[in-house]
Amino acid sequence: QVQLVESGGGSVQAGGSLRLSCAASGFTYSRNCMGWFRQAPGKEREGVAGIDTANGYMYYADSAKGRFTISQDNAKNTAYLQMNSLKPDDTAMYYCAAIPNSGGYCWQFYAYNTWGQGTQVTVSS
Repeated sequence: QVQLVESGGGSVQAGGSLRLSCAASGFTYSRNCMGWFRQAPGKEREGVAGIDTANGYMYYADSAKGRFTISQDNAKNTAYLQMNSLKPDDTAMYYCAAIPNSGGYCWQFYAYNTWGQGTQVTVSS
């Protein structure tokens, strides 16, 4: 059973940066998708970024392009989300997610089916 544990959330002022981490365990195949989602109060959860663990290909939602970077450390089974130039609109609960044995369709945010518990990010103006 795949388990995902996020860390790195917190409070930051607008313009600041945060790096989220997601430690995964239980993958039985080498090709998986790991991704980041967020949900703000009163809004639907949205996909932010995804990465193919087999080749490192990265995928981003339009809201994340240019400011957020997803990366991975395969030796640690960990994915990261570096968030720069944060805005108050980025305030949300951020969730790590995965598609085990994905086949590489990491841009299909609707397909992510394994979730972490979430970590709160708060950006003040």
